Amino acid sequence: MQSVDRALDLLEALAELGGEAGISELAARTALPYGTIHRLLRTLLARGYVRQESDRRYALGGALVRLGGVAEGMVGEWAQPYLTRMVELSGETANLAVLEGDFIVYVAQVPSPRRLRMFAEVGRRVLPHSTAVGKVLLAARPEPEVAALIDRTGTPRRTANTITGHPAMLDALRRVRSQGYAMDLGEEELGVHCLAVPVHDGGRVVAAMSVSGPAERIDALDLEELARGMRRIADEFGAELAPRALPTPNRS
Repeated sequence: MQSVDRALDLLEALAELGGEAGISELAARTALPYGTIHRLLRTLLARGYVRQESDRRYALGGALVRLGGVAEGMVGEWAQPYLTRMVELSGETANLAVLEGDFIVYVAQVPSPRRLRMFAEVGRRVLPHSTAVGKVLLAARPEPEVAALIDRTGTPRRTANTITGHPAMLDALRRVRSQGYAMDLGEEELGVHCLAVPVHDGGRVVAAMSVSGPAERIDALDLEELARGMRRIADEFGAELAPRALPTPNRS
């Protein structure tokens, strides 16, 4: 059990480090001995869950793609009743999104019953800085990690309202942490506003749920009350996702 736990620690550390890292970075992130890391990486390499680059750094491997696709489909199915409740709460389209590497991926959606409604195609990948779901997921990460992501991707201006640059984005994420939800005020698409809340799996934020609609309809809602209701629903969904409590293994 300890070896399985440590191997998963390595895979999660690689994901948190942008999908690629050296041995020293993995050791710093996981607090595992170098010898243990080398041994586990040999097994993960043989199974295709990691690969070794030409500069001897390690990256997430292709074997994870198949598992990730199946898992995302299952999570999307599990989310449907919770997204439906968010539609009932807001009257607007509800979405579930995750952070994969440097991109936000929409994995499930329940559309609004209204004739004029918003769509974010399931499977669509976008940079996180201009979306409410992206801000929620970035706000759960340490600021140095967010700064490194922004260095890699930049903060391209999608509309005149898009928040760009390190200082402005980091300030926006601090506000998200403080208020417990994020807004997209026409930053990805003019005339579309979104409100997003985090989904916690135990102690981690693993996904974001949002409602999106025409700016005038979203702005007419009581946003604080909507955010409270959405957080209750997201917390219930997170409790369903959370693994059963297991004894913490001895890492010595």
